Amino acid sequence: MDVPPLPAVFRLRPDPGLRLLRDGRVLLGGSPYRLMRLTARAVPVVSAWLDGKPVGEGRATGLLARRLVQAGMMHPVPPSEAPRPSVTVVVPVRDRAGHLARCLAGLSGGPEVIVVDDASADPGAVADVVRAAGARLVRRPVNGGPAAARNTGLAHATTELVAFVDSDCLPTRAWADALLPHFADPAVAAVAPRIVAEGAGRGFLAAYECARSALDMGPRESLVRPGSHVPYVPSAALVVRRTAVGRGFDETMRVGEDVDLVWRLAADGHHVRYDPSATVAHRHRTRPHQWLAQRIQYGTSAAPLAARHPGTLPATSMAGWSALAWGLALARRPLAGALVTAGTTGLLARRLAAWSDRPWATAARLSGGGTLLAGEQLGRAVTRTWWPLALPLAAAVPRLRLPLAAAALLPPLLEHRRSRPGLPVLPWTVTRLADDLAYSLGVWKGCIRERTTEPLRPRLWWLSADGVTPPSGRTGG
Repeated sequence: MDVPPLPAVFRLRPDPGLRLLRDGRVLLGGSPYRLMRLTARAVPVVSAWLDGKPVGEGRATGLLARRLVQAGMMHPVPPSEAPRPSVTVVVPVRDRAGHLARCLAGLSGGPEVIVVDDASADPGAVADVVRAAGARLVRRPVNGGPAAARNTGLAHATTELVAFVDSDCLPTRAWADALLPHFADPAVAAVAPRIVAEGAGRGFLAAYECARSALDMGPRESLVRPGSHVPYVPSAALVVRRTAVGRGFDETMRVGEDVDLVWRLAADGHHVRYDPSATVAHRHRTRPHQWLAQRIQYGTSAAPLAARHPGTLPATSMAGWSALAWGLALARRPLAGALVTAGTTGLLARRLAAWSDRPWATAARLSGGGTLLAGEQLGRAVTRTWWPLALPLAAAVPRLRLPLAAAALLPPLLEHRRSRPGLPVLPWTVTRLADDLAYSLGVWKGCIRERTTEPLRPRLWWLSADGVTPPSGRTGG
């Protein structure tokens, strides 16, 4: 798909991580992190966008704006007066009539709602709730799972947009209003809100879910694609352009079908936006058995997703130099690891000399920050993927026990310090480790079933220190 220029009436908002070098002639940021040099003609154009001016007319200008959006350096801001396309809400459900009633109550008075009953054991109870809410009921005679139920609703919708809402969500009538203006950009195929907890709840699992639900993609807006700050969005609440998604979700997938859809859209050149300014409350699972079972189920999606999207779901992804430095540290060779980091900092500073006024300071920040982030990622991979290998390794090699224990404990401790959740550090750390271990069980289960090791392997790159590659050409007209 040839991506069109960004519409002239849109504005651009810089990503929080964007940095300007050389008086605005060089941009540093995006997701993945990169350097981009602007032509002399493009510098004042980008400066005007940073001051809040609209994109403006002209194909070259619109294409430059599009490239910055695709790089994750800037985010599109649609005009407030953008037209709201017609939308149909699809709610898949199987039993849970009480949850459905609360969900439909929040949607009352809004667009048409199609409830797809995916072969409930008590279809009468579901039908009564749908009738009372004034919604439209479509019943599937055989249970096909969430993907099949959503596709059934998609096939019955005739509007330009279709909004999927799970029955355990608590949306408001206007939940999609902040998302619809994004579709004034013809490249946008789907937009997702932020999924938040229904309330504070009771117990440590409720507090943990409020702070770190698997459905909550955080407060930072993003273009959604593999390798981005937000690599996927759940379909618990998702608005799609009907013509872009075609037949919709892969019905052979009982879990991970939403990630697969988003990645297929991105691979076809469509844009999927995550807009956390809109929120939808979700009733999270807070009973330990159900919570653990759900985490294991999530993990089983890794192998099928890796088979459909090779290279997009490694155990961890980082610069090889950073992995080497931490490997040496793990082997109790910290000086050698520090020398590797120092060497990559020097190489990066040399490459940055033509792009930055302070190449050594910039290189130290990027290389040091990248190495620290890589250490946290490796530690998380130990518990989230590799613990069946790490445990026997620690038992067989006593000198590795302390480094591996530190690698497992430091990521949840650092995350607790950053996020300040409503849990003391000890229950937070234990729950965080249980989360990772349960997910890992699902990953290994899926890998055995699919006969693949791809989600268990790391992805390393060596072309540039910490993934920062100065561009070979210029950007802008």
